[in-house]
Amino acid sequence: MRAIWTGAIGFGLVNIPVKLYSATEQSDLNLDMLDKKDHSHIKFKRVNENTGREIPWSNIVKAYKYQGDYVVLDDEDFEQASPKKSKFIEITDFILEEEVDSVYFETPYFLEPEKSGMKAYALLREALKKSGKAGIGSFVLRSKEHLCILRPYKNVIVLNRLRFDEEIRDAGDLTVPKEKPKPTEMKMALSLIDQLTTKFDIKKFKDTYRSELLKLIKAKAKGKSIKHTPLKVTHRKADDLMSQLKASIKKAS
Repeated sequence: MRAIWTGAIGFGLVNIPVKLYSATEQSDLNLDMLDKKDHSHIKFKRVNENTGREIPWSNIVKAYKYQGDYVVLDDEDFEQASPKKSKFIEITDFILEEEVDSVYFETPYFLEPEKSGMKAYALLREALKKSGKAGIGSFVLRSKEHLCILRPYKNVIVLNRLRFDEEIRDAGDLTVPKEKPKPTEMKMALSLIDQLTTKFDIKKFKDTYRSELLKLIKAKAKGKSIKHTPLKVTHRKADDLMSQLKASIKKAS
């Protein structure tokens, strides 16, 4: 793995030098885009709007439009805006992880200590495990400030980027039911939930769509005809809810 950020964790007056690594990888198929007419590969080019010429990455800069003119920014400008946050993750609060709603969770990363920070890293990891708490802080990655939560995962400390509250859309415009369900319906629903309740095991969930799509691709490559069978979603009447619940419980038992 290649580190995408280097800096330090601030734990009170304890300083832990660390490297940041992406904790995830894509499992979807790498699909190319082709011209429908002759299946030629489609390429995307970075083109100068005025000259129409292709521009190499080395000649591209970032800029912000301010009062009609562009202000060009370089790497030093991004770091200078907040030198501390560019290289430092200061834990400002410790909380219970369940207090953070899942809607705020974004991308996970692994934190690896530098050799000089091994002892302090182990102390923070074990203290988080024993206390059942998670650390909250913020840092700058790729010219953007990120709120983050630090928590133990197996033998490492995982940093999860969190969305800021202003990044979550207001759900007030959505049309959702306001009436409460009937007591009998609630009783049946709770019974169904009890029957389907298990201990969570992430390993039993697999990306089956990817394997099914790959199977279809191999069949098409061999010239086999693929029968298209679209799934039709049926909408049942609300008054049929009890019979659906009863059938569900019978199926689950």
